Amino acid sequence: MINNDLDITRYRKRLAEVGRVQIPGFLQADAAERLADCLRREVPWSTAERGLPDSPAFTPEVARQRMPEAYRRAAQGFHFVYDRYLLVDALKEGRDPHLLLHVVLPFFNSEPYLQFIRELTGDPELKAVGAQATRYLPGQFLRVHDDGHHDEARRYAYVLNLSRRWEVDWGGLLHFVDEDGGHLDAFLPRFNSLSLFKVPAKHFVGTVAPFALEPRLAITGWWHSQPPA
Repeated sequence: MINNDLDITRYRKRLAEVGRVQIPGFLQADAAERLADCLRREVPWSTAERGLPDSPAFTPEVARQRMPEAYRRAAQGFHFVYDRYLLVDALKEGRDPHLLLHVVLPFFNSEPYLQFIRELTGDPELKAVGAQATRYLPGQFLRVHDDGHHDEARRYAYVLNLSRRWEVDWGGLLHFVDEDGGHLDAFLPRFNSLSLFKVPAKHFVGTVAPFALEPRLAITGWWHSQPPA
């Protein structure tokens, strides 16, 4: 599934130097295209909002009703609204067995893939990969946070971007923030790229613009030094 022509040498060096990197052309082209189609057409999405149980994905009418309150809460501190499909939970519960997306989690936790990420990061203790599918529609966002989690032994966060033809002014970029709240860097969600960064790191996903013509689609998660409980 990983691009056979991928040379990780310079990406490993960049990751070691600054703690973040984006790797273009990460998957084989046909695998990236098929996963993108699955995310776009087949995944039964739910909408996640901080502090609330997941709900069926917002329709435009529900979004008009719910988003003003979400923005009010976001003005007060950390908040998020985006669509997701929790692969680990779905696999445990046996949901949607026909979904192509379910090939991802076993592949990510196969020994060849684990060896690959150990080589890329130089971290021999990486032992498990979690995954969820994510979708950001116009108006959805994820405010600044650092992904720290004491119970899950997170070492690196990743975003496998599967949005085709994303434009920079559509929003939805992965932004990195310094300790003083200043802007450090941003990654465009380029199709079939892997955005990777060492945890903890302050970051956010910019609000997707109302004129964006595509959803921001990705598979995201963490590389762990031990399997999550």
